[in-house]
Amino acid sequence: MNLLSQILENKIVAIIRGAKAADVLKIADALQQGGVKVVEITLNSPNALAVIKELADKLSDKILIGAGTVLNADTARTAIEAGAKFIISPNVNVETIQITKQYKVISIPGAYTPTEIINAYTNGGDIIKIFPVPDANYIKALRGPLSHIPMMPTGGINFENISGFQKAGALAFGIGNALVDTRQKITGEYLKQITGNARKFVQAVSQ
Repeated sequence: MNLLSQILENKIVAIIRGAKAADVLKIADALQQGGVKVVEITLNSPNALAVIKELADKLSDKILIGAGTVLNADTARTAIEAGAKFIISPNVNVETIQITKQYKVISIPGAYTPTEIINAYTNGGDIIKIFPVPDANYIKALRGPLSHIPMMPTGGINFENISGFQKAGALAFGIGNALVDTRQKITGEYLKQITGNARKFVQAVSQ
């Protein structure tokens, strides 16, 4: 299965932002135990590149690891060399998309308006991160003329609204605090909660 198929089949991209580097391996393992197998490490997290490398070295047979909050081509290259298999940006930066495709990994640029979305897709984006996303109706409206473009709403996705986003046509979902709240102390009990959260989200998108 290729990288794009893995993301679209798993549907859920867990966003780990701001976690202590020493905790991320445990968090990623807890996620995969709950069935979430695609994990984004945002580059504005502590020691993000070292964390990506550690995950790639130790868990690449279980999860797909990517980098988020990637703002330029040089940073994308560095993240890919550390082991990232997909690159997520909050914006449309054509050079970032191009370097990502050059390395044959998945490009997920962020866009909001139809013009931005089309620009991101025509320049090589594999999946377009819709960010910020107000509600499921916005995805439904976009999918009318842009049904050929795979969309991943990100921000504010939770147990209550994810099915609505899926019915609206979203093919993947970027999920942060509703899945992993890195402000919490990462105890054994909280790791069990992360696994439970993962199971709930996997079940929600499998119905």
